[in-house]
Formats: sequence, structure tokens, C-alpha cells
Amino acid sequence: MNMTLLTLPRCLTLLAFAGVATASLAQISVSPVAASPSLFEQAQAYENGEGIQRDSLLAANLYCKAARLGNRDAQYNLGWMYANGRGVARHDGHAAFLFKASAEQGVDTAQRLLSRFDGVPPEMPDCMSAREPPAAPPLVTWTPVNYALSAPRPILTLVNKLAPRFQVEPQLVLSIIAAESNFNAQAVSAKNAQGLMQLIPETSERFNVKNAFDPAQNIRGGLSYLRWLLAYFEGDVALVAAAYNSGERTVERYKGVPPYPETRNYVKRVLNAFGAHTHAFDGNVVQPSLALKK
Repeated sequence: MNMTLLTLPRCLTLLAFAGVATASLAQISVSPVAASPSLFEQAQAYENGEGIQRDSLLAANLYCKAARLGNRDAQYNLGWMYANGRGVARHDGHAAFLFKASAEQGVDTAQRLLSRFDGVPPEMPDCMSAREPPAAPPLVTWTPVNYALSAPRPILTLVNKLAPRFQVEPQLVLSIIAAESNFNAQAVSAKNAQGLMQLIPETSERFNVKNAFDPAQNIRGGLSYLRWLLAYFEGDVALVAAAYNSGERTVERYKGVPPYPETRNYVKRVLNAFGAHTHAFDGNVVQPSLALKK
């Protein structure tokens, strides 16, 4: 993908399109354009998980900074994210604004996609204004824990016995249990999630759990769900943990880990405890999510 830096005339065109044509360049705080490719490359790496954990929200923030500096490919990629609701909430106005900015710099694909938004008033994303958006809440730092050494013996015995039957590694199960209930078999959440693996009634019914407070039944139900999630998200532990916490449809809507601090902390805790980003999965359990491939 070619990266053409924004020239001064294009910058003025972009400002006019944003409805602020009367603003002078001195009124906006813009870093040197030479920094743009670095931001773009970082954004690509986070969007695609290239050598680092995939983080669509961070990718969108980096794309927006690069787009504000005039990087046409960042404008296109961020427009695509807004058009498809990937990592950010879908917003046709933002998509139209960014595709137009990219098309004005010669990106033919942006011009073609812009036709999908005929009649949609372009709207500049807040992150492209001079004011920096508020910083995201910091993630909680977790120390890796080997739950095989600290879990209650009866629960550890059950997990070690049942997990292999569902092709799930015991350490992942223990990590989920610790994050969900802290090994309390009688735990009940405000949303009526129950037992060790905090099964909501719908999940219990889905996986034929009659008594969610029975440790063996609860673990079997949780293992059934984990096996399904591992197949659905093709062994991506971050997505599996995020889906277990917030639901698979939420993960699909954001095309990755949702930007909720609770979910992001949950995912980090599980990853730290499990110690790996991928897990083997059985492709015969369910067809993988198509939403993440669009």
C-alpha cells in the first residue's frame, strides 16, 4: 500500500471539508508529518496482530492520529473501521469524512466506497480535532499465577479430570474460574451468573446444566462453552476470554476485544495466568466466526 504524505493544499481541503475552512493553520496543533508513517505502521500491527496482541481500539486511535497528520492510507483504514464497526462503533458520517479525505489524495478504493455513503453528511471524528481525546483508563497490572498450586484441591481435581475430555487445557479453565468466581462454587453475580464458571441461565440451558451450583455440572457447562468459543474464534485466547466475559456477539460487533475497561482487564488477567495467546481447537465443533473475516 502506497503512503503519500499530505501536502499543504490538501490539508486546507481537508479543513474545508470538516467545516472549519476559516481556521488558520496556527489554530491546530499538528505534529511533523514525517511521524505519520510510523503511526500508520503501528496501527496496522495492532489491527492485524502482527507480532503483538491484536488491539483494534488502539489501532483506531493510532490510525486517527496518522489520519490527522494527513496519511491517506490511515484515513482509508480508519474509514473502513467506522464503516464496518471494527474496533469502533459504526458511524457512517465518520466513514464518509475519512473516505472523502483519502479519495481526495488519490486512493481509488476510497472513492468507490464513498459512493456507498451518498446522502450521508460527513462528520469529522473527534480524535481528528486539535484537542486530544481523553486517555483510556489504565489497565490493571496482574501478576501471573499458577492456579494449579493455589486452587482448592477438590476443584483442581475436577478440572484436571474433566478438561481433557473437552480438549481444553486445565490452566485456561482455572484462569477463567479464578477471574469469574475466585473458586466460589456458590457465587452469584448481579446478572445472575452462577457458580464456579459464572454460567448465566441461558448458558446453563444451552449446555444442559441442571444445577449451576454443582461444581461438576458447572465445570462441564463452562468447558462446553470454552470448547465452543475456542472453535468459534479459532484458538485466539484473547477473543475467547473477551467473549466469555461480554458475549461472542459483542466481540464480533467490535471485531476484537471490546473497549470496555472491565473486559480488557479480564482478558489481560486470563492471558497472564494462562501464559499463551493461542490454544488448540477442534474445527468440527462449530464453523468459525465469519464476522471477524469481513
